[in-house]
Amino acid sequence: MEKHTYTVNLIWENDRKGIMSSPELTTKIEVATPPEFDKGMPNIWSPEHLFTASVVSCFMTTFLAIAEYSKLEYIKFSCNAEGVLEKIDGKYLMTKIILKPELIIAELDKMERAQRILEKSEAACLISNSIKSEIELIAVINIEN
Repeated sequence: MEKHTYTVNLIWENDRKGIMSSPELTTKIEVATPPEFDKGMPNIWSPEHLFTASVVSCFMTTFLAIAEYSKLEYIKFSCNAEGVLEKIDGKYLMTKIILKPELIIAELDKMERAQRILEKSEAACLISNSIKSEIELIAVINIEN
């Protein structure tokens, strides 16, 4: 694969809030300091949310590609994620991302294979591989007939 560039623009609006956009996309995202920080704003996407979202969305797209390539049939895929922010040695760090995928498949005998594909997806996720935060995978695979 060749080198790719993704452009994101940010314009400060007021207080601790700005608007993110990209010339490659049609939607804009309002972003602000989270309420846990001084002058933070509730109910607006924060860098911490976006960091966590970047990992979980990459995990999903990687899973979809690997599942398709592996011909894993599934009924439903969803994933919740938690980003853990901690202060270590006087610096704030996103220390851990906990991925909680739920996968529904039709056949019990495909359970182990589905688990391996979820684990492979986490290991192959380019965003996970680009950050130093720990990534924890807690998968739930259910059977639906």
